Amino acid sequence: MSGRGRRTRTGSRAPLLLAVLTVVAVTAAALLVLGLSRKGDAPARAVPPAPAAADGTGAGGGDTAQGEAGEAQEAGGGEQQVRSLRSSPPERITIPSLKVSSTLERLGRGAGGAMETPRDPAKAGWYTPGPTPGATGPSVIAGHVTWNGEPSVFFRLSTLKAGDTVEVARRDGRTAEFTVDRIEQYSKDRFPTLSVYKNVDHAALRLITCGGKFSADDHRYADNIVVYASMTGSHT
Repeated sequence: MSGRGRRTRTGSRAPLLLAVLTVVAVTAAALLVLGLSRKGDAPARAVPPAPAAADGTGAGGGDTAQGEAGEAQEAGGGEQQVRSLRSSPPERITIPSLKVSSTLERLGRGAGGAMETPRDPAKAGWYTPGPTPGATGPSVIAGHVTWNGEPSVFFRLSTLKAGDTVEVARRDGRTAEFTVDRIEQYSKDRFPTLSVYKNVDHAALRLITCGGKFSADDHRYADNIVVYASMTGSHT
């Protein structure tokens, strides 16, 4: 086969790759809707189109470096530059303004690829296929708002305000400090998968729980609360 023929064949792969990626994104959105249709007062079960990173239990394998210590990353609005941290699994989340302090369960993907939810309603959970908190990308931590009618770990999450602080202690001994950018409430059938899970160029954090009207018949909240935050510092 001539060189020209080989180039033509290789070039034809681009449209095919684009089509495959489109199918993946649509499938992810479909799985998201299916995950949210189940009963229970659990937070959003979502499948990101493409997880940005993983630690030992995720697709990436090992404690992969998400951002070199010397690489400057710009926090959310660009008001302050902070250095992303290397990947290290989180162990505890603390939200001082809500008096929340919880060790973290590890959340993977359950049946149908949907995100698992914490088994203990008193604990939040970190979504392991995503980046670790403090590493470049959107790290996701989810928690229940109520359980059998009783307040759970993220019961007051919707009362957070822009500028509030969230801290995540990591296995490497460092604590990543995040500042809340904004809080949004979404109908579960319109959950913004791309906004929550898409890759970003800084260390970001997403906190997810349920909100809105509760249906006693379905044991299900109508909405999800999503807190968007950016890392603004770290300490040992």
